[in-house]
Amino acid sequence: MNPIELKTEQILKRICARGLLPAVSVYDPSAAVEVARALQAGGLDVMEITFRRPGGEKSIAAIRAAVPEMLVGAGTLLSTEQIELAMSVGAQFGVTPGFNPAVVRAALERGLPIFPGIASPGELERALALGVRAVKVFPVEQLGGAAYLTALGGPYRHTGIKLIPMGGVNADSLVSYLASPMVGAAGGSWMASEKAITDKNWRGITELSAEAVKLAISAKTT
Repeated sequence: MNPIELKTEQILKRICARGLLPAVSVYDPSAAVEVARALQAGGLDVMEITFRRPGGEKSIAAIRAAVPEMLVGAGTLLSTEQIELAMSVGAQFGVTPGFNPAVVRAALERGLPIFPGIASPGELERALALGVRAVKVFPVEQLGGAAYLTALGGPYRHTGIKLIPMGGVNADSLVSYLASPMVGAAGGSWMASEKAITDKNWRGITELSAEAVKLAISAKTT
């Protein structure tokens, strides 16, 4: 394995071991640190900070400094400039909403593990051709939910690529998603919603995270 392949495998292994990837929209560094600590208290040490508004990069930098045990990535990456920005503040992996080959190549060339968004078999094959080891399936609920992921397993399970469904996943549907053979982890914002962050409901985030961890464990043991 080359260095980027090894790094990607290590990060993916950790994400898949948890079975969860919280997608967090937080743009105040102090709040970001509290969210990271709340997730950690609930049993999660992986998270994605979205780049939907300015400030996401400051949140990642703050978490890397204050909560070094947290594996933190940058999400909603739409350009090569955002790839560079994410790396400059210490993002350990990247996630995109759609499949942009230029963004994927930029991440891989710069040594940033990347999990691009896909919505079709064609995009999945293009990701495989670039050497991607996991993809975000988005928006999974609108695409057909867990049944869609199971259907992808027929022609693609043997490739070893992992799926990370996002877009409508919640506590009620989590177990069904994790039951799909190709799914490595499920992502979503319900564990640390923007409302919970605005209300500074850190205990609520911890409780929802702990509940999600229990559900993920039960899905993996059934």
